Amino acid sequence: MTVIYRGIVIFILSFVVKCMFQEKDFWKQATAALVILPLILRALLIK
Repeated sequence: MTVIYRGIVIFILSFVVKCMFQEKDFWKQATAALVILPLILRALLIK
């Protein structure tokens, strides 16, 4: 179950990172960075 959870989180994380680098607006990039941080912590299983 943990492997599936990590896979889903990494899948979502990859899309957010991709969208962050494609985005031109600074505030949208900043918002994506704020979303990325908890996803990285979840992928590493840090609460």
